[in-house]
Amino acid sequence: MNLDQYLPVLLFILVGVGVGIAPQALGWVFSSLLGFQKPDAAKNSPYECGFEAFEDARMKFDVRYYLVAILFILFDLEIAFLFPWAVSLKEIGAVGFWAMMVFLGILVVGFVYEWKKGALDWE
Repeated sequence: MNLDQYLPVLLFILVGVGVGIAPQALGWVFSSLLGFQKPDAAKNSPYECGFEAFEDARMKFDVRYYLVAILFILFDLEIAFLFPWAVSLKEIGAVGFWAMMVFLGILVVGFVYEWKKGALDWE
């Protein structure tokens, strides 16, 4: 077994770990050597967007945020299936074409259902 083949992999791992750890280590060294360690009440106070927090940080979010995020991920991933299909359309022929048309039909039915239910309306 020739270990020379694994040298690029080892170098890749070492560079990746170095890029991840070196900035943190340098930041810690420079902040401890050159940084001013004089915390006061203003530095240690909690803030939100430049002013004091007026509500609990563990408040409930509106479910519409999650719904919009899930719908975006759903349609984004479904559309991602179109790229490999379009590239291999000549090889898969008519059967692949009609299979994708069924898939897109189901996707359109789901989209129309969401639209009719008002999931895409933001009030």
